[in-house]
Amino acid sequence: MDRWFDAGWVDVGRRLAGPDEPGPYTWWSYRGKAFDTDTGWRLDYQVATPGLAGLATAAEVDRAETYDTRFSDHAPFVATYGL
Repeated sequence: MDRWFDAGWVDVGRRLAGPDEPGPYTWWSYRGKAFDTDTGWRLDYQVATPGLAGLATAAEVDRAETYDTRFSDHAPFVATYGL
């Protein structure tokens, strides 16, 4: 991923969340209480050109509300663009 970002592409999730914020996490292990404590990994990204990334207005992880209602160990990362 560093090669993409070093080449000028933008991590939309990081841009909107802020460089010092953890996440946004999109994967949680089934072990332990990773989902309940939001101890996840950033596995899903939206990578955009600087121009398109500048049009991103919001981003969220479509995460289940509780462990028992989740359908996968992943959750979609959704970004909104003002096109």
